[in-house]
Amino acid sequence: MEKTFVFDFDSTIMQVEALDMLADINFEGNPQKEHLIKEFKSITDLGIDGEISFTESLSRRLGLLDIKRSDLDMLTEKLKQKISKSFEENKPFFEKNAENIYIISCGFKEFIDDIASDFAIPTERVYANTFVFDEQDKIIGFDTENVLSKHNGKVDCLRNLNLKGEIQVIGDGYSDFVMKEAGIADKFFAFTENIERLKAIENADHITPTMDEFLYINKLPRNISYPKHRIKILLLENIHSDAFDKLSKDGFTVETVSHSLSEEALIEKIKGIHVLGIRSKTTVTEKVLAAADKLMAIGAFCIGTKQIDLEASKRNGVVVFNAPYSNTRSVVELALGEIIILMRNILDRNNELHAGEWNKTATGAQEIRSKKLGIIGYGNIGKQLSVLAESIGMDVYYYDIADRLALGNATRCQSLEELLKVSDAVSIHIDDQPKNHNFFGKKEIAMMKKGAVLVNLSRGFVVDIPALKSALESGKISGAAVDVFPVEPRVNGAFETELQGLNNVILTPHIGGSTLEAQKDIASFVPKKILSYINNGNTVDSVNFPSILLPSQDKVHRFLHIHENVPGVMAKINDILLNYNMNITRQYLATDSTVGYAIVEVDDDYNEDAIEALKNIPNTIKFRVLY
Repeated sequence: MEKTFVFDFDSTIMQVEALDMLADINFEGNPQKEHLIKEFKSITDLGIDGEISFTESLSRRLGLLDIKRSDLDMLTEKLKQKISKSFEENKPFFEKNAENIYIISCGFKEFIDDIASDFAIPTERVYANTFVFDEQDKIIGFDTENVLSKHNGKVDCLRNLNLKGEIQVIGDGYSDFVMKEAGIADKFFAFTENIERLKAIENADHITPTMDEFLYINKLPRNISYPKHRIKILLLENIHSDAFDKLSKDGFTVETVSHSLSEEALIEKIKGIHVLGIRSKTTVTEKVLAAADKLMAIGAFCIGTKQIDLEASKRNGVVVFNAPYSNTRSVVELALGEIIILMRNILDRNNELHAGEWNKTATGAQEIRSKKLGIIGYGNIGKQLSVLAESIGMDVYYYDIADRLALGNATRCQSLEELLKVSDAVSIHIDDQPKNHNFFGKKEIAMMKKGAVLVNLSRGFVVDIPALKSALESGKISGAAVDVFPVEPRVNGAFETELQGLNNVILTPHIGGSTLEAQKDIASFVPKKILSYINNGNTVDSVNFPSILLPSQDKVHRFLHIHENVPGVMAKINDILLNYNMNITRQYLATDSTVGYAIVEVDDDYNEDAIEALKNIPNTIKFRVLY
C-alpha cells in the first residue's frame, strides 16, 4: 500500500517553534524581554497541548508582537541554522519521496516555504497559515479564512486533501495526533528529538526520537542503518559525566552505574548492551562476553586492560579501547611529589606535629636537585617523568626491555642492576603483563643504594610487599610510596595492607590518575574512539583489533565484516556482491593472527538477501551495516 507522510514543522522539522524565535527577534532590546518571552511561550504550549484553541493562541501571540515583513527574512536565516539534526542528515529520503510528503503546519508559509524547498517539498504541498500585512508591510494579523487558523484546522486541512493509501503523521504535539484521532490518518508518530510533550507521547503509535527511528520502523532508506537511540551503552564505576554527555549527545541511550559489578551481576546486566564502559575494578571475563549478546565495543576508561579478556573479546568480535595517555601527567605529578616528600623527610615532621611535637631539624632532609632518579619502564609515563624530573635538576637514568630513545639528558641503563646501584630514588612504571608478577622483590631491593626511596604507581603485583616491608623496617630503604596493591577492593570501604603503620610510607588508594583533569581527558578520549568505531567502523588505537581508519563518505553504503583469519573470506564477500550486482567503491582489510576485519563500501542500495548471505559466510564473527 502506498504511504503518504504528513510532517509538522515547528519542533519537528525545526528544533524550535518559529514564532517563538520571531518573538525573540522582536523583543530584542526590550527591558521586559525575559518576561514577554516566557508569556509568549506559555501561550504557544497551551495551543499545542489543546488547552486553548489554536485561533486564540495565535491571536494572543501575534497581539504581543510588533513586526514587519523584513523581520521574516531574518527569521528564515536563523531557522536555517535550527533544522533538526536527523532531518538534515536524511535529506535524501525527502528528495526520493517528495511526491508523497506534505507539510501541514499551523505556522506560516512566509517562512516555511523557503526551508521546505531545501527538502524538495514544493510550495503546493506546504499547507500553513499566512500573515496579513498593512501598507507599510507591518504584520497586522493572519488570514482568518485559512482553515489552519481555526481550532483543529489540521484535521480539516488533511480531510480536504482526500489523500489515498496509508497516511502517517509525524509531529511533536497533541494537535498533530488529532488527525489520527479524527480517523483521517492511520498512524501518529510522536517526534521527540527536540521536545517531549506528554500528551503526544501518550497517544502515539510510535515514539520516534529521530528521523532515523521513523525511517527504520517504515523500512525506508536512511542515513544510518540502525537508529542510534537503540544502541545501549552501559558506563560503570562512576566514569566522569563528560563521557555520558558526549555519548548521549550523539544520540545513544546511556545508563550509568556508580560502582563496579561482580562477574555474576555483569553477566545479567550485559544482556542487550552494545557498548560497555569500565575502569579498573570491573572484570570482563570470557563468561561475561559469552552472555553479551549484542556487545560491539568495550571502553576501558583507564590505562590498563588487564581486567578485560582481550583474546576472548577478539574472538567475539568485540573491539576494546583504552586511554593510554590521558592520565599520564597526573601520575607523573604524584610520583614527583612523593619523591620530594620522601627525600625531604616530610612524613616524620608531619607525624610529629600531629602528635603535638615541634621538631625543627634538617636531619634526613635532602634536596632532589642533583639526585639520581631511576625510572623503571620508559613508556608514556616514564618519559614524561624523565622530562619533568630533569627540568627541576635531577639526573635521570632509565631501564626498559624495549629499545627506547632517551629524552633530554637521560641515561639509558643496560640492566636493572646498573640502574638500582646508582639511583637515590626509584620509580616503577611497567605494564600489567603476567611476567611482571613480583618483578621487584628481595633480589632487586638488595641492589638498591642504602637509604634510597621507592615509588610504585604501576601495578599492585609488581612489588613483593613483604620484601618491601622488611626493607623499610631495616632501613635499607628510607621511604616508599605505594598507590597500587596486589588485591584492591571493588568499592570504597575497609582495607588492610602490611604496610599500614609504617611511618616512612605514603599509602594512597590507587589515585595516581585520579585528578579532575585526567578523568575529564579520559572521558573525552575514550568516547571519541567508541564513537569513531560505532559510527564509522574505525579501530585506530584499539588494543585488540587490527587498525583501520576510514573517514565517512556521502552517497555510498558501508558495511563491516569481522571474521576468523582464514583463507578465502574476502573472495566469498566479493562473490556475493557480484552475484547481487553491487559495485564495490572502496574495500579495506586488516588482519592479525586471529581475525580479519573488512570495511566495504558499495554504491547501490542493499538487497536484504545479499545482507543475509554476507552474515552467513563461513567463519563470520560479526557483520554490521553502518549506512
